[in-house]
Amino acid sequence: MAFNVAIDGPAGAGKSTIAKAVAAKKGYVYVDTGAMYRAMALYFLRSGISKDDEAKISASVDDIKVSIKYEDGAQHVILNDEDVTGFIRTEEVGNMASATSVYSAVRTKLVALQQELAKTTDVIMDGRDIGTVVLPNADVKVFLTASVECRAKRRFDELKAKGENPDFDQIAKDIEDRDYRDSHREISPLKQADDAILVDSSEMTIDEVVDTIINLCNK
Repeated sequence: MAFNVAIDGPAGAGKSTIAKAVAAKKGYVYVDTGAMYRAMALYFLRSGISKDDEAKISASVDDIKVSIKYEDGAQHVILNDEDVTGFIRTEEVGNMASATSVYSAVRTKLVALQQELAKTTDVIMDGRDIGTVVLPNADVKVFLTASVECRAKRRFDELKAKGENPDFDQIAKDIEDRDYRDSHREISPLKQADDAILVDSSEMTIDEVVDTIINLCNK
């Protein structure tokens, strides 16, 4: 019987970092659902499709194939046979993913792929609606969050380390806007599942969060 772990939470809460670390320690397969949505968003951007054009987005979904594979322990995101791992972490792609993930056709396609994998494999998935929609029967559910200021500071430091010159106030505003969109969308809004454990990482180290989730898996 496959063991499933669901981690939900707002943008910038550290979900993917934590999920990858837990997966490595527990021997689970990490399914980066956000990367899958970002890959689809990249396709829409490259195709010149507006984020508001639901008809065109829905019509193009059948032309998109997204998969995740691992090589030497590193995750690679494949979009229509192209490795797009290095192209999906920009702010532009992130904002497009947030805007287009509200559409039923986009979510239906990716949720089916994610559920199929979880049936036969010990997985840990992170996203916005894993515990509520994708894996409602997950063995462990965590809602990972942090304050807007904390999340903005993490993103600010990350961009500075890359040699960029970010605007802290703009980053914080983008995070607040994305939180609102994600929690107010009609389809699968961001919310804590009734049986999920709330973990606020604002004052926690990565190791402390990882240990907290591993302890929940070992119960």
